[in-house]
Amino acid sequence: MMMNTAASNNMMSSASAPGNNAQSPGLKTYFKTPEGKYKLQYEKTYPAGLLQYAHGKTTTQVTLAHLKDKPVQTSSSSLGVSGGVRSAAARFLGGGNGNRSLSLVGGNGGSKLVSSTGTRIGSSGASSSNGVAGNSNFDGKGTYLVFNISDAIFISDLNSQDKEPMKSIHFGNSNPLCHAFNPDAKDGHDLLIGLNSGDIYSVSLSQQLQDVGKKLIGAQHYNKDGSVNNSRCTCIAWVPNGDGTFVVAHADGNMYVYEKNKDGSADPSFPVIKDQTQFSVAHARYSKNPVSRWHICQGSINSIAFSTDGVYIATVGRDGYLRVFDYKNEQLVCGGKSYYGALLCCAWSMDGKYILTGGEDDLVQVWSMEDRKVVAWGEGHNSWVSGVAFDSYWSAPNSDGIVENVVYRFGSVGQDTQLLLWDLEMDELVVPVRRPSGGSPTFSTGSLSTHWDSGSPVGTLQPAPGMRDVPKLSPVVVHRVHTEPLSGLVFTQESILTVGREGHIKVWMRPGFAENHSSNPDSLSSTSSKEKPPLTGKIVSSSYRQ
Repeated sequence: MMMNTAASNNMMSSASAPGNNAQSPGLKTYFKTPEGKYKLQYEKTYPAGLLQYAHGKTTTQVTLAHLKDKPVQTSSSSLGVSGGVRSAAARFLGGGNGNRSLSLVGGNGGSKLVSSTGTRIGSSGASSSNGVAGNSNFDGKGTYLVFNISDAIFISDLNSQDKEPMKSIHFGNSNPLCHAFNPDAKDGHDLLIGLNSGDIYSVSLSQQLQDVGKKLIGAQHYNKDGSVNNSRCTCIAWVPNGDGTFVVAHADGNMYVYEKNKDGSADPSFPVIKDQTQFSVAHARYSKNPVSRWHICQGSINSIAFSTDGVYIATVGRDGYLRVFDYKNEQLVCGGKSYYGALLCCAWSMDGKYILTGGEDDLVQVWSMEDRKVVAWGEGHNSWVSGVAFDSYWSAPNSDGIVENVVYRFGSVGQDTQLLLWDLEMDELVVPVRRPSGGSPTFSTGSLSTHWDSGSPVGTLQPAPGMRDVPKLSPVVVHRVHTEPLSGLVFTQESILTVGREGHIKVWMRPGFAENHSSNPDSLSSTSSKEKPPLTGKIVSSSYRQ
């Protein structure tokens, strides 16, 4: 999957007030964009007492979880992350779907000092600010960060200035690698967790937060002991509008569909895969989980992503191919090859028109569902691209121009420790025209479909395009945000979250929100991820680009 370039053991630094810049040289607490300045507001990581070992075994991924009603906890729960936390480890391993920081400044509140010896969660006399009790931010609902490090899942309150998590869940003999949250789950089981043993759990996040222990409670267990598939879980996702259906991808190229309301006991009676190179779907013989097996590719599936409406699912894998499937009809629609190497991450635009991929060729690729091919390459990373996402909350600055174009803002992070932001304006792209025989290539602007061949037949996987055949994008922002390789990023209404693969998360407040938040530090966004505008592309004047 991803390169194991582990950060050195001495990279950790304790947080301090922003005035005492504890960041590594060259790391700034802000970055500028055409629309204004993004400022580092909070940093989240594992408890100070956590030992750093087992590098290379896991990659930190982050799931943003919005609870409509915050759990009510007793004061004893503020120490619920004790003892076992120290035995967990620090780590990260790509997992394709991207996911993210290091050497952090002590939360933009600035008043709290975290030393390497003080305020450890679970230590005697720990401040109640490390837990739920006594925290004025807990007003009945909230937004949480769920992230994995080594054999543990940690949960932090996005509203809180606390750097350390409020809760840990330990798995002992196996490491959690991926997770997903469903804010609309009907029976309370809203959090999925996939392990490197192949085991899968569904639990209630609220129930975990109310418990003072360090083990899962009330969990539904699937693929127990790898009875159906013992290769590691690489990514997991709820099916949009799927009424409790979810999919799990594995390192052996198989993806399984589960229905939460069916028997969790495994039915391993799927037929042997006759041709490992061909896509195939098999259904369970009995009404048990998993209900179906999709054989996608040879080698690991590194990332999966559903379109917002749940009609399509995209996968990227070790073989370097993006594949897009009609989920309901179980049909391969289109896809294509990377320029070089494996693909590690993918993401959809909110309107379902474009797919981002990133991987070992250091490129961010923009795929068009209409054209069924790569329509732009983003050049700017110096190493593997490990996380990509569209910013569905972004709005371009006002402009008085006359001509209007649709602009998509998206971001990418990589093992080069950098965050890049990009603006995609289809009408601004310079499109190579097919080279006439014996002549030089010519270029033109305008609609891609005007100059390129029409869409290929359904189910066709495109070969890797030539470097001169694809329009190039340049980033509008390049900012080194961490000292460790990054594993992903998340956009919220008020911020951008960048995630280091060893469990360090930074929260960058958007222009305007940082000022508002400094006067009201208890109001960090609790916006549900579902409260999004209908389109990722924003209508702006073409004179905006600088």
